[in-house]
This record gives sequence, structure tokens and C-alpha cells, in this order.
Amino acid sequence: MSHSTVPRNTNGAQTAERTSEGSGDAAGPGGRGGTKPGKRFGRRAAKTSGGASGKLGLRLRFRRDRTLILMTVPALLLVLVFNYIPILGNVVAFQDYDPYLSENGFVAILESPWIGFEQFERIFADSAFWHAVENTFVLFFLQLVLYFPIPILLALLINSVVRPRVRAVAQAIMYLPHFFSWVLVVTVFMQIFGGAGIIAQTLRRHGYEGFDLMTDPEFFKYLVTFETIWKDAGWGIIVFLAALSSVSNDLYEAAAMDGAGRWRRMWHITLPALRPVIALLLVLRVGDALTVGFEQLLLQRQAVGVAASEVLDTYVWWNGIRNQDFSYAAAAGLIKGVVGLALVLTANKVAHLMGEQGVYKK
Repeated sequence: MSHSTVPRNTNGAQTAERTSEGSGDAAGPGGRGGTKPGKRFGRRAAKTSGGASGKLGLRLRFRRDRTLILMTVPALLLVLVFNYIPILGNVVAFQDYDPYLSENGFVAILESPWIGFEQFERIFADSAFWHAVENTFVLFFLQLVLYFPIPILLALLINSVVRPRVRAVAQAIMYLPHFFSWVLVVTVFMQIFGGAGIIAQTLRRHGYEGFDLMTDPEFFKYLVTFETIWKDAGWGIIVFLAALSSVSNDLYEAAAMDGAGRWRRMWHITLPALRPVIALLLVLRVGDALTVGFEQLLLQRQAVGVAASEVLDTYVWWNGIRNQDFSYAAAAGLIKGVVGLALVLTANKVAHLMGEQGVYKK
């Protein structure tokens, strides 16, 4: 019995020893003896996990996120077709483009003669172009000063409402004009501030002289700004309310227990929470400075005249579509795009200097 028992125990001990040694090697460098299997296992694990830094490989990330990637493909195709491929058409800014050279527009571009920078020289010598630039920047600064702070103030006001139902109704009412077309917005303002509007008729009934703000060239820049505020302020409210929803109520409760009033809580908690969003939207707004509303201004062009309503977008439309000077309009549009890109990069650099992320990180 003893001879048959001892070898069986010895084999079991040897097997357990080999198993413990193998597991120690696989577990890490702390195990003794036979380090090669552990190294192989470590290399295999590193390849699988993407390296010692913990980053996944490209193939693993694609397998993990393939559903989300497939969902974004239609949107990427739309952006590619309607935003990036048309950029190639800017080549006509350096040509004397004639669309009637061929029935195929692409062939017409290839057959049009090259003239270099002559279109840009024409633009810089045109006083109407500089007048359009001046009107564009005047409207931009007015909208930046008068329009940009209003969604922030309205978001703070709605966020201070305690009752959720009242808050939801107020937000819906303010957001509703965003879905109105500019034709409807201009019509509403005309019925209120026009020469035959409600205010003018009421003043005449009481013996006062009426007014017509819709045809006043001097007041037009303020009128356009007020129309923009009424239509699009509700859209900005949603963005800022989403940022405010991420602020923990524990911060407000702790500040209240420390004796901070409503204004101090707003200054030290609410506004710092909105600061990254404000910086991001401000950078985007500065980058969009040269686009102050094409349809809105075109609808009111005849009422106030060209001198008050001409901006870069209407200038490009008038020369490119109405006068069919496509190369000239393409050159003006290219100048607008380059200046807009420079404004975005500059504003984003300022955001970085202020400690904010902006549109992209450093």
C-alpha cells in the first residue's frame, strides 16, 4: 500500500508544482522558472489590448464602434457631396468661366480660359464690394452685442423657474419662432411696425403721426437684429439649458449653506458652468461673421434700398446669379471663405489663451 501511494502523491505534487510555475509565469514577471511562456502570453495580451498604454487597436475600435460608424455614414456623405466637393468649383475664380461652352458644366470649366487674379483685382477696385463688407461687419457687431447675450439671459431666467411645467411652457413659446420661415417673420414685423401696421394705425386714430420702420434705411440694421433675436433666440436657449442641466444641485446647496445668495451662486457656479459653451458658440459666431442672413435681407431689399441692405451674400448673389458673372462671384465668395476661416482660427486662439477649449484642442 505504501509503495503504491507514494509515487501517486509525488506525481500529484510535481503536477501541482508545474501548474503553479506555469501560472506564475503567465501572471507576470514575479514567477520563477520558465519565463518564455509568460512573455509569449504578455505579447499576445499586448497585441489584443493595443499595447501597454491601454489604447485599443484600429481594428478593435472599428469592431466595437461599427454600428455608430455606419449610422454616421449617410451624414458624412451629405457633407461630402454638398460641402466639400463644391469647393473644387472655386477654380472658376481664376478663369473667365463661360457655362455655355459645353452642355456639361465640368467640360465648360476645363475649356474656360485662365486669367489668374484679374477677378480679384476687379473686386478690390469695386466700391460696391467694400460697401457690402462695411454693412456686413456693422450687422455682425450689432448682432454680437444685442443678440448673443439674450439666449444666455433667457436660459438663466428659465432655469430659475421652480415649477417644471411653467419652465417647459416658457421654453416652448420662446423656441416656436425658430420654425417660422423668414417670409413669415418679415410679414409679422410688417403687420406690427409697417406703415399700415397695428402701431401706426393706433397712433393715427389718436391724432398722432404714424411711422413705417420697415422702409427706414437708417433703422434697418436694428430691425434686422430684432428680427433675428425674435426668431433664433429660442434655439440658443436649448444649448445653454443643456449645459446648466449638468450642474449638480449639491453645489448650489453647499453654497447656500455657506451663506451665498442667489447672485453669488449664479456668479460662482452657474456662469462658470456656461463658460465653455459660451466660448465655443462665440468662436462659431465670429467665424460666421460674414454670413448675417441672406434670405432675410433679400426679402427686404426693395423696401429699404440696396445701400442699406447690401451685404456680401447678396452681393455675390446679385453678381453671380442676376448678372451671370460667375467667375467674379466665385472670387468674392472665395475671399469671404478665407476671411471666415481666418476669423475662426483667430477666435479659437483667443479661446485657448483664456483657458477654454474652443472648437478644437491645442
